[in-house]
Amino acid sequence: MNGSLHSSSNVVDIKLKRGPAGLGFNIVGGVDQQYVMNDSSIYVSKIKEDGAAALDGRLREGDKILAINGVTLKDLTHKAAVELFRTAGQDVELRVEKKLSRHMNGPTDSGHESSVSSLGILAALVGAAAIFAFMYMRHVRKHV
Repeated sequence: MNGSLHSSSNVVDIKLKRGPAGLGFNIVGGVDQQYVMNDSSIYVSKIKEDGAAALDGRLREGDKILAINGVTLKDLTHKAAVELFRTAGQDVELRVEKKLSRHMNGPTDSGHESSVSSLGILAALVGAAAIFAFMYMRHVRKHV
């Protein structure tokens, strides 16, 4: 598999050969459809099973596509980016900024973090209510 790491260690070049189902991934983003707030970049939204990207194995959901065949994807509409991918030919070279962690602003694999923090808040509220009820009952019993 051909790929080279660049100086900013999370940028990689990935060469894919277009298959029967295209390159095998979907994209989101663009100046007219920002996927990440204040960022009009193009991101991988889905890797199609058995597509060229899935078979290669390096491209992941949430990765940012910086360029295709040397053409930068900066400040493009979503439609213009899709057209570049559509007309890129059989052998395609992508410059990709890899998603470093699930804590980045942008696409994530799951919503588990928000569920855990919601449960923590709920537990704190239930605990506070129990303490308040206990103190209230003690106060009522003293004055009866």
